[in-house]
Amino acid sequence: MDRLQPGGAATGGGAAPAPAGAVTPEAAAQHPDAALVVVDVQNDFCPGGALAVPQGDQVVPVLNRWIGAFHAAGRPVVFTQDWHPSGHVSFREQGGPWPVHCVQGSPGAAFHPDLQVRGTVFRKGFAPDREAYSGFDGALAAGEAGVRPEVTLAGWLRQQGVRHLYVGGLATDYCVRATVLDGLREGFRVTVLVPAVRAVDVTPGDGERALAEMEAHGALLAAGDAGEAR
Repeated sequence: MDRLQPGGAATGGGAAPAPAGAVTPEAAAQHPDAALVVVDVQNDFCPGGALAVPQGDQVVPVLNRWIGAFHAAGRPVVFTQDWHPSGHVSFREQGGPWPVHCVQGSPGAAFHPDLQVRGTVFRKGFAPDREAYSGFDGALAAGEAGVRPEVTLAGWLRQQGVRHLYVGGLATDYCVRATVLDGLREGFRVTVLVPAVRAVDVTPGDGERALAEMEAHGALLAAGDAGEAR
């Protein structure tokens, strides 16, 4: 897989490099069409949670640097939030694949306490009979528990003049993957912040396969001084 190093030089199989310095938060935030998308960094997906991603909390300090840089530059920062009703179709008790998690208003649905939540929240998975792995399936948050379904993530990003997404969060092989692939389908350039993602790996290697799939569809996999590539 091609992965950018600081300064923008790609390593690996020859994919075109991103703009120089794009892997550095402070440099990326200076691009006038850039936005940061932080996917589902919630208590239930971190160690001790109902559906914990191994080492999921380790993405928090990496993402906080990106959040700080984008916030300081006045660039959009989006936080996606799994927001399930009781009895959601994805829960095992309803025949779904997952334990009960991220129930609306519960501590498990809250963002990790150390995550610097400074930006705009889009909630997803709020319809009881619909799966929603992608942030692009979500709607703008309204108040403590509501949503504005008429405001979609793709439309909102375009209103902000965004063309390039930098994406990190949880989990690589599910909601990050779905968000990245949908972003590409919507016509955005997408950079995956590899040090800022972690995988469930239900089957060993799922995370690496998800990264390869995202890259094959046109995403850039970026490593850098915020952490080591996975």
